[in-house]
Amino acid sequence: MSEIKLREYENFHIVLWLLKDTCWLMEWRLEGIFMIVPTIAAAFHITWLGRKNTANLFHNLAVSSWICGNAVWMIGEFFFNDSFRSFAKVFFSIGVVFLAVYYFGVLPKEKRARR
Repeated sequence: MSEIKLREYENFHIVLWLLKDTCWLMEWRLEGIFMIVPTIAAAFHITWLGRKNTANLFHNLAVSSWICGNAVWMIGEFFFNDSFRSFAKVFFSIGVVFLAVYYFGVLPKEKRARR
């Protein structure tokens, strides 16, 4: 996939994410649950496509984790009296860990190797 096509795909993914979150905000349960599938599928597909670039890989893993946490939180609010929030925090934390590993481990090594 060309860089331009990938960027268009990433932009479309943002549309999916915003639609999912809009359904959540409007309390449209069926539509919100439906939007989880294409939103997460696109996030994982973008992660797979960007896997050869370390920065893209780690950032997309963080985004994928974030969206999974977001979906778990939404399901918890819709159907389980918001009792899934602690599970959502796990996914959000995993996303932060991906970014921390990249910025405090991988990136400094890459910078040293370029010198």
